[in-house]
Amino acid sequence: MTTTTPPIAVGATRVEVADKAMINARADVNQLLPLKYQWAWDKYLAACNNHWMPTEVSMQADIALWRRPAGAKDGLTEDERLMLKRNLGFFATAESLVANNIVLAVYRQLSNPECRQYLLRQAFEEAVHTHTFQYICTSLGLDEGELFNMYREVPSIAAKDAWALKYTRHLTDGDFRTGTPEADTDFLRDLIAFYVVFEGMWFYTGFAQILVLGRRNKMVGIAEQYQYILRDESLHLNFGIDCINQIKLENPHLWTPAFQAEVRRMLTEACELEVAYGRATLPNGMLGLTAELCEQYMHFITDRRAEQLGLAPLFGETRNPFGWMSEVMDLKKEKNFFETRVIEYQSGGGLSWD
Repeated sequence: MTTTTPPIAVGATRVEVADKAMINARADVNQLLPLKYQWAWDKYLAACNNHWMPTEVSMQADIALWRRPAGAKDGLTEDERLMLKRNLGFFATAESLVANNIVLAVYRQLSNPECRQYLLRQAFEEAVHTHTFQYICTSLGLDEGELFNMYREVPSIAAKDAWALKYTRHLTDGDFRTGTPEADTDFLRDLIAFYVVFEGMWFYTGFAQILVLGRRNKMVGIAEQYQYILRDESLHLNFGIDCINQIKLENPHLWTPAFQAEVRRMLTEACELEVAYGRATLPNGMLGLTAELCEQYMHFITDRRAEQLGLAPLFGETRNPFGWMSEVMDLKKEKNFFETRVIEYQSGGGLSWD
């Protein structure tokens, strides 16, 4: 049995920068050079410089603390234990949902090779994040079924994932293609849902919750891993915002007043869902953190995301109640896991973290 291969256009003209585009490009997607979007390549390089693995972080102190009875002196309170489990329960499957969207939908429709290069790196990082929650779960001896099925058992987590699933219908639609105003708008909407909402809003309450524990010298191994995840996610968010704004620039007909109003509704809905999640994970609050502070923080974050998309604020919240998060996130140096020496990381200085 003989097989045939697609013909190659021998003698075809070389790729020109003008032929490259974010979507619906005329250029061959296999030709990386010449670069058109230096910002995408720079983010790929920055992501490579941020390499880490969860198993490089010691969990011994966390294991000892988790095994102490709830309420014991120097132990975790019942509220802290509830927050931790629900926090992990959301993240455990959220990272997989994002990874599937990148690999099965976004990568297929972005027609620029330097952006695809970054997406390949991001897909690996999502795998590392999923590995992180497996590592935490097994280290602490948590109930695997409870943790990884929490999106079906905790209403506030289920509500967020149900909202996100509206924007994953193209994961399984092999016939979906950009190229019409309707399809291009659908794709742009999906990018906003996953980069701006999922990675740029819904992860931030969880980050603050765990990092508050770390600031009190509790669950320090998990807090360290969340710092590295947060650094990765900050770069994901910035890449996604740049992609969205570049598509808007190249396709201004998509950014209609009606679509802008729809995006504002999306951000409002997403903020409400995250506020409800904050209440469910912190019903009584804990030292340094309350559901009310999380709500104020989400209003602040939502307004920041609207601003980054070129939209007017939704809440007018100008005060960040977790100002310390900027210090935690601005990681210009990190510890070398094996040699305990300081090495430079190159992505921190140029990013907008909050």
